[in-house]
Amino acid sequence: MYYVYVIRNPKGILYKGFTDNVTHRVLQHNADDGFFSYTKNRGPWKLVYSESFQTTVEALQREKFFKTGKGREFLKLTIGRLSA
Repeated sequence: MYYVYVIRNPKGILYKGFTDNVTHRVLQHNADDGFFSYTKNRGPWKLVYSESFQTTVEALQREKFFKTGKGREFLKLTIGRLSA
């Protein structure tokens, strides 16, 4: 199983990613152990949304969509409903 996930920091910045283990990946984003990513020193990060897929191709296509204008709008509406 593969996942596309969205994490948010206290400033409201969203980061979209792809992984085969969401829990481990979020821990990596929040770790101070040399893991390098855009998210380093910008956390703490909290998982706010995820979707699962059978193949890497499907997951990567969805991640790419989330990084488009329509994808960002979808996430804004969806995460807003989940937070309310």
